[in-house]
Amino acid sequence: MSVNNDGKTGRARSSISKRLLLNVALLTILICVVSTASGYLQYSNTIRKMYNDNGYAVANIILDHIDHDKIGHYAQTWTEDEDYAEIADYLKDVADASGVAFIYIVTLNEDQTIRYIFDSTGVPIGSSDPVPANFDVAWKAYTEGKRPASYMVRHSPKYGYLTSSMLPIIDSQGKVVAMLSVDVWMKVIIGTMQRYILRMVLISLGTLAVFGVVYWTLMHRSFISPLRRIRDNVTEFARNNTVTTTSLSDIRTGDEIQDLARSVSQMEDEIVQYIDNIQAITAEKERISAELNVATQIQADMLPRIFPPFPERHDFDIYATMDPAKEVGGDFYDFFLIDDDHLCLVMADVSGKGVPAALFMVIAKTLIKNHALRGESPSSILYNVNNQLCEGNEAEMFVTVWLAIIELSTGKGVAANAGHEHPAICRRDGKYELAVYRHSPAVAAMDGIPFREHEFELHPGDRLYVYTDGVPEATNAQDELFGAERMVNALNRDPNADPQTLLDTVRREIDAFVGDAPQFDDITMLGLHYKG
Repeated sequence: MSVNNDGKTGRARSSISKRLLLNVALLTILICVVSTASGYLQYSNTIRKMYNDNGYAVANIILDHIDHDKIGHYAQTWTEDEDYAEIADYLKDVADASGVAFIYIVTLNEDQTIRYIFDSTGVPIGSSDPVPANFDVAWKAYTEGKRPASYMVRHSPKYGYLTSSMLPIIDSQGKVVAMLSVDVWMKVIIGTMQRYILRMVLISLGTLAVFGVVYWTLMHRSFISPLRRIRDNVTEFARNNTVTTTSLSDIRTGDEIQDLARSVSQMEDEIVQYIDNIQAITAEKERISAELNVATQIQADMLPRIFPPFPERHDFDIYATMDPAKEVGGDFYDFFLIDDDHLCLVMADVSGKGVPAALFMVIAKTLIKNHALRGESPSSILYNVNNQLCEGNEAEMFVTVWLAIIELSTGKGVAANAGHEHPAICRRDGKYELAVYRHSPAVAAMDGIPFREHEFELHPGDRLYVYTDGVPEATNAQDELFGAERMVNALNRDPNADPQTLLDTVRREIDAFVGDAPQFDDITMLGLHYKG
């Protein structure tokens, strides 16, 4: 009996050792059960298939020696003639010579019965019986004229435990006239498998018992003893630091855990240092959070947010919102007058989230507005911006953009869609519908690519709604998407509403659908009422 550092006996050390020994014993038993069960399943399937294949071998021999047309004749007339006894004797001789249980030729009926033509045990012709094996498998073989894809095993009080090998009998006209079945006794299989299980259990228990003893010995040597050395090392390391006022001396578990508790009590000085570090990290996090708040404000200031933006204009009304999923987002919208008669609308979504997306958003928004104010067409704007953003784009970020320029005097517009969501249009006194058309790749995806333009026309009283994918892809707690259909239905709650009321309605519908689920993507929307 050993003595620990405090002079007390080492009987406490036995408790954790006993638990380890119990775990090894349980693991040994589990491995024994699993290995025996898996071996039994594999062996039983193999030996059953072997016996079933032997039955098919006998069945094929019989098919080569009987007159198939005669069998078809008996299946039609159900009467015996001078050849009937010869075939019946042949089947009985084969059954006796091969040692199989039963050989019989039958027809199958849809009511899941068979009708005997021949039987090695002397069952009269025309007698009926339930199907001796799985009906679906037997019926498929009977109707298709093919050997069953799987072997059949049955166990019934009347006939015992058998494996059935069934083959169709096809006459000279290619018609299936009957089924030949060879049943083989499974008694030998059962006895063989029982002996196999016994041997497997004995071998597994013996092998695993030796393994358990060796494993437990190694674990005791490799785990418990090193744990004690680690305890001593940690205790020595902790004593070189400032002593704490906290004590774990009240722990009396009586095993190595008690020693570990003493070591932990001496390491609490380091925990105090960790707390100091955490406080410093928290302060740094608060500083970053404050800077992100400033970034959020800067980003918000970059987007038009004074409404109405053009109070002197009465030919259109516009309203837009952007709610980032994080402190800063990658979505942005923009609208501005290129001249007195041309209004530019922009709705865009940068790949990714957070600060990188926000920085990319600032660059993209600035470039788009600069090119638009030069009088370029939507396709030219996206083409030039795409080439500029592709330069040095090592982060491989991209931005989907819907950009339109509307001639306010006529309502004629030209739009370019670079991988963005389809807009929704509401004609005067009508309902909102998605304007679906083929769009171009996203901006900054690849340099030098052209962008398609799409002409449209707004009439006085028409309304336009554009958005980012954060609207249809808003997700509730059940991982269901808000979807385009719900979005259009929300728009049509009051299709004649002014843009601000319209966007507020859609946002309420999204919030009601999402519930308490967190917002994963920026939600950005813009509504335009063209008055003409």
